[in-house]
Amino acid sequence: MTLKKTRNWDDLRFFLAVARTGTLTAAAAQTGTEHTTVARRILALEEGLDRRLFHKSNLGYALTEAGEALLGTAEAMESAFVSGSAAGGTGRSVAGTVRIGAPDGFGSVFLAPRMHRLTEAHPGLEIEIMATARIFSLSKREADIVVSLSAPQQARVVTRRLTDYRLFVYGSKAYLDAAEPIRTAADLGRHPFVSYIEDMLFARELNYLNVIGPGASARLRSTNLLAQVHATLAGAGLCIVPAFIAAAHPGLVPVLPDALSLTRAFHMHIHEDHRKAAHIREVAAFIVGAVEAAQALFSRAG
Repeated sequence: MTLKKTRNWDDLRFFLAVARTGTLTAAAAQTGTEHTTVARRILALEEGLDRRLFHKSNLGYALTEAGEALLGTAEAMESAFVSGSAAGGTGRSVAGTVRIGAPDGFGSVFLAPRMHRLTEAHPGLEIEIMATARIFSLSKREADIVVSLSAPQQARVVTRRLTDYRLFVYGSKAYLDAAEPIRTAADLGRHPFVSYIEDMLFARELNYLNVIGPGASARLRSTNLLAQVHATLAGAGLCIVPAFIAAAHPGLVPVLPDALSLTRAFHMHIHEDHRKAAHIREVAAFIVGAVEAAQALFSRAG
């Protein structure tokens, strides 16, 4: 398949929107256009490639084999687009305020200890980190840069997949020494868990307990990951924690790390209106570089 006629981001963002949402209406909402515009752009893309990219049914739009082949290339171009925008400001002194919205664990444990390096390099730059368990709206200007657990659901947003990260079951040494032994995954159902409040989850990717098994239940719940970590350190039970969070707490001991783990991903989003702003590009580039430099932190068990 030749991509000669598709090598600009504006062509491919409509394809990605339909691939991710499954309908023209949802894709139009995500791109800030009309569903007829999305349909025309998809048709033009298919004609340019001489390939059918979607199967249409009552359930919506599903990728064809050609569409699946294009998806990886389109996502790579999306990542390059936001990376190129971010890198454009590197090497110059920048000024201004950049607000970052991020999950509480990533914002507090990973970003917060590192961002002073950037503000020291750029005295006119101010960083605001909103590290909280919620969804941030770029279109409403709640944040300039958003780190989330999923692909964007908002209009006119460019995205880079920052990294995959692994999660394991942890307990405190004192709890594990005193509790019933855990030799297999089946034993986990006999232990109390610390977890999220299910009806207040801001992202479905945080629904962890279902992977443990039907016997797993949480006796202590919080919307805040760090609250869960400290409860676990105090001996409240077991908790599913990202490896990069556990690395900051030597008192957490991984349980069955070779048998049980989860993988999730962090994505970085920037509104298209902001991609040329030097101070936002500089911060985005710093985040990308910090994550790439700490890859081992996101995958180890402890």
